[in-house]
Amino acid sequence: MAAPLTLLLIVAVTIRAALFRSSLTDLISERVEVVSPLTAWKRVVEGLALLDLGVSPYSGDVFHETPLIIYLFHFLVDYAEITFMLADVITAVALYISVKDYNKQVFRKQKYALEADRYPHDCHELIRSPKEMYYIPLKVAMFYLLNPFTILSCVAKSTCGLNNAVIALFILSMMKGNVLLSAIFLALATYQSIYPLTLCAPALLYLMQRQYIPVNFRRFSFWCFIAQFAFMYVGSLFVIICLSFFLLGSWDYLPSVYGFILSVPDLTPNIGLFWYFFAEMFEHFRLFFLCVFQINVFFYTIPLSVKLKEHPVFLIFMQLAVISIFKSYPTVGDIALYLAFLPVWSHLHRFLRNIFLVSCVLLTCSALFPVLWHLWIYAGSANSNFYYAITLLFNVAQILLVSDYFYAFLRREHHLTYGLYLKRKDGSEATLVLK
Repeated sequence: MAAPLTLLLIVAVTIRAALFRSSLTDLISERVEVVSPLTAWKRVVEGLALLDLGVSPYSGDVFHETPLIIYLFHFLVDYAEITFMLADVITAVALYISVKDYNKQVFRKQKYALEADRYPHDCHELIRSPKEMYYIPLKVAMFYLLNPFTILSCVAKSTCGLNNAVIALFILSMMKGNVLLSAIFLALATYQSIYPLTLCAPALLYLMQRQYIPVNFRRFSFWCFIAQFAFMYVGSLFVIICLSFFLLGSWDYLPSVYGFILSVPDLTPNIGLFWYFFAEMFEHFRLFFLCVFQINVFFYTIPLSVKLKEHPVFLIFMQLAVISIFKSYPTVGDIALYLAFLPVWSHLHRFLRNIFLVSCVLLTCSALFPVLWHLWIYAGSANSNFYYAITLLFNVAQILLVSDYFYAFLRREHHLTYGLYLKRKDGSEATLVLK
């Protein structure tokens, strides 16, 4: 598998290098679907210029990235293109190794279950074979590296690519069972954009599974492990925040970064749900609806964790999707990260209900984004309602996609427990209804 992966990396880097040298770079870096007020490279350059002049980059309303990012590019600004390409390569390789380890664990559990005769006899066609699982890690890397969303994000030099790399390294550390490293990378991801805080739940569930600690509120070992992980996570986050203070010499970045993410003052159009709603909002209702919108990202963590406590890797997929849909300033780079996991769930295709329709809607919306933007901003023959309508449809399609995979996953698990062909007491065929 090393040779195909190496070839894939060479092809991916070549495509990015060619686009960096093309005339499309400036056009792509201006696209509101690709960059946001948080991740735009132009804003990083502005912040660097202010830093070089001895002025705090957070003194105005231009730069909203974290201090570690600006100090990273203070030294690497001349190698920015290589940095972003390297970030994509790191993400792909980390996902490749993570999925490879996950497949080994799935196959091992499946083998033990077969030996113990835990599966009903009529559901053996649902059992995954090593042959079908062999190329899944390579497909995951391919889905990430060759996804147009990822390529556009890299060419635009959106800092979203760096966030994805940190999250991928967190997933890799978690899959390897390294508690300290997973806590550090999760703290770094949270430091970058707050929302990865919700990944604490799947991390805890997975690491407890690896150490054979039962999820039982009455067990001392359960609370001991949570306290241990929380200490590492909060401690890492505290160190990173203090390091940022020592680099910058002030706490100005806290309201400029985290206050900006949570209060959503910049209503530049994007592919998210916030901008149009709050542009039309009466000011005295703003705080209430702001809380409602922001809670959305965190609200689903508890019910999903309860339902998927035995399947933390699928829970990570669900949480990444929820973050990319409901965060305040999403870009296509956020979507590319969770879409890379779709090959991992290829065995669910027989239970998916709306995959063709959803795929068509996502592709159509992706094509219509620049068209409706041109009609609104340049031609003047449309207005913001047109662009927000396609944004809304795009997010509805994402929600349908994720909920369809959630349904398919639960249905397969039900069949593995009760059998594929369900019968009523009178012997007639039963219909499965998930509530």
